[in-house]
Amino acid sequence: MSGKVWFITGTSKGLGRMWTEAALDRGDRVAASARDIGALQPLIDRYGDQVLPLTLDVTDRPAVAAAVARTVARFGRLDVLVNNAGYGLLGTVEEASEAEARAQIETNVFGALWVSQAVLPQMRAQGFGHIVQVSSISGICAFPTMGLYNASKWALEGFSQSLAAEVAGFGIKVTLVEPGGYDTDWFGPSAARTTPLPAYDAARAAMAGMRKGAVRGDPAATAAALMAVVDAADPPLRIFFGSSNLALAKAEYARRIETWEKWQPVSEAAQGTSVPARD
Repeated sequence: MSGKVWFITGTSKGLGRMWTEAALDRGDRVAASARDIGALQPLIDRYGDQVLPLTLDVTDRPAVAAAVARTVARFGRLDVLVNNAGYGLLGTVEEASEAEARAQIETNVFGALWVSQAVLPQMRAQGFGHIVQVSSISGICAFPTMGLYNASKWALEGFSQSLAAEVAGFGIKVTLVEPGGYDTDWFGPSAARTTPLPAYDAARAAMAGMRKGAVRGDPAATAAALMAVVDAADPPLRIFFGSSNLALAKAEYARRIETWEKWQPVSEAAQGTSVPARD
């Protein structure tokens, strides 16, 4: 089988653009989607028929299905899906309006769900495939002033882990890529922001201080890492991108275990009298 066929969402800039170019540079073929197809013109000029540019809003389920169908019609199969489209809503939980909260979940959760569902019939029929879900360290640790973004990534993590177990028998792999902080415009123009309430100024200041002291990774370095994941015979269900994430995750889970153990007597009391399970 010569080269891979990719479907990558959110390819207009950032990590999605770098991953698209990395796949094309090695001779793979890519269906590259973006809300603004004009942003994809440089890819068309450089790579020609290797790239299929697609105008796509991942929250539009019929449009997602049509885009996947076009990809299969053009390239004949689909090896790798990268669900990269998404953004961060920055603001406290109380500040988020209904419209802001719904838009965050529609894009980051339902968008990834619709694309995943759309590619599965093709991957099941061909007996192989790899779904890469772009999560975040925020899918492991919940940070203040990012509550709805955290929620979207926790939801993505949950359905993707279930999906991995459901499709393993069809030869389909699922990987959650969990990046840390990178030197992109994720916190800049790409982010949405709530209207701030003065009551949370201290929380915002604390988060800004945390970000100021953080070391950001080089986005270009993620391309080789992603290629290693999709080329692996036995890819991981989860992988961090960035050197500091493992320490954050260990500290997070240590706190959780400490709390669970401390409250275990109450947990056991809540069991009551054990009875046989009922189907």
